Amino acid sequence: MPRKAFLLRLSPELWEEVNRWASDELRSVNGQIEYILRRAVEERRRRRSAPLEEGPGGEERLAPPHREG
Repeated sequence: MPRKAFLLRLSPELWEEVNRWASDELRSVNGQIEYILRRAVEERRRRRSAPLEEGPGGEERLAPPHREG
């Protein structure tokens, strides 16, 4: 799969946190950032396909999951 290269600026504190997280999961920092972004995109897609309901203030929000039982 072709990849797009780009510059990403992070604070030293965030870099260290992502670096530790990547180490814990045996990934490179680049691999960890890609993993985090991929999960965020999947979650966004999932939420966008979930039904919406109107909240008490008129705002749209996700409907609670349907539970059988």
